[in-house]
Amino acid sequence: MLATLFSNDAFAVIHNKNFRYFLGYRFFMTMATLMQSVIVGWHIYFLTHNVLWLGFIGLVEVIPQISISLFAGHYIDLWDRKKIIRNTTFLLLLGALILSLYSIESFHAYDRLGIWPIFVTIFLTGLSRGILMPAHTALLGNLVDKSLYANAATWSSANWQVGAVMGPAIGGLIYGFVGIQAAYISVFVIYFISLLMISNIQAPKLVVEVKSGGENIFDRIREGVNFVMKSPELVGAFSLDMFAVLFGGAVAMLPVFASEVLRVGPQGLGFLRSCPAIGAIVMSFYLMFNPPMKHSGRLLLGAVLGFGLCMIGFALSKDFWLSSLLLIFSGVFDNVSVVIRGTITQLYTPDHMRGRVASVNSIFIGSSNELGSFESGVAAKLMGLIPSVVFGGAMTLLVVGVTAKVNPPLRRLWLKHKE
Repeated sequence: MLATLFSNDAFAVIHNKNFRYFLGYRFFMTMATLMQSVIVGWHIYFLTHNVLWLGFIGLVEVIPQISISLFAGHYIDLWDRKKIIRNTTFLLLLGALILSLYSIESFHAYDRLGIWPIFVTIFLTGLSRGILMPAHTALLGNLVDKSLYANAATWSSANWQVGAVMGPAIGGLIYGFVGIQAAYISVFVIYFISLLMISNIQAPKLVVEVKSGGENIFDRIREGVNFVMKSPELVGAFSLDMFAVLFGGAVAMLPVFASEVLRVGPQGLGFLRSCPAIGAIVMSFYLMFNPPMKHSGRLLLGAVLGFGLCMIGFALSKDFWLSSLLLIFSGVFDNVSVVIRGTITQLYTPDHMRGRVASVNSIFIGSSNELGSFESGVAAKLMGLIPSVVFGGAMTLLVVGVTAKVNPPLRRLWLKHKE
């Protein structure tokens, strides 16, 4: 029985060497990015003790991300996608270097400059994400055969989630036991490893040949946006996740929960940040062998509903282990959404439009995390910490109900029909 399990098609895409390098790159980049996120969140709260500054982290990151994303999608459809990813990773290295220098005690950077160098790094991170998110999706479509898109989306999600577990946990532990400077230097080193991984990809066809037919950049961007808006499955999946994360996410407020509600310090914060990814990894392993091809639309709606309920339960919990368990289940539900949305994006998008469609997805999905952080900070300031998270979870439930009502094609979606 065990031999049958591991001969399953779940491992088919792993035989692709370039895909393995892609997974390595995504793993180290994810780990470094989320290490930096948890370190920066705790560092800013330690320096300012102001929840509003935690909200501004998301705002400063989302502005450059939204501003560049659509333009990035245009060039991703024209240029070598590997080179775009590799060159953009240098921006992340630069940001990590700024934080490493900022953390040197003898520089007294906080006394001289305040927290602005941290926000410069956050801005660079947002700029990089606006390019990398659509570039990753587009490159993935070139690396694997169409028949393996669902398999690749599941592996990519599982790989991301493993990095999302290790990053915050390692970042919190290094910060708590060794210090802020060692934590930021560790981020720099891991970003450098991710750069080596992407450089090793040697896909036979990384550039998509596109005949622009005299169209200018704005015409081509408009074409990508219109394609998404005219596809109810794509716009439904994108908008459902966007509003759920915008209102339902509590990640930005985790430093406050860890410090004032659960009282577990930076080490506990790192574990809490890892919990959603732990749940997602478990679900990813299940989905490798049981891809959500049937009743996909209903599964997507149910997963986002479960996510919202977990956020409400987390807000009301005062016990560290119960809170951790609820975050784990939020990751379980979120992973179902990620895999279905990723498969829809690959299956419904023609190759010559992957960059532009992925850039629209990046605005829907990526910006919702950062805008959600800003919303969380403002709501916590106005309503109080716990009521603001309960409100966000309730809004997520409302979004699911409205989407199910107004988008029947998404509700009836079976991905099996697109195989």
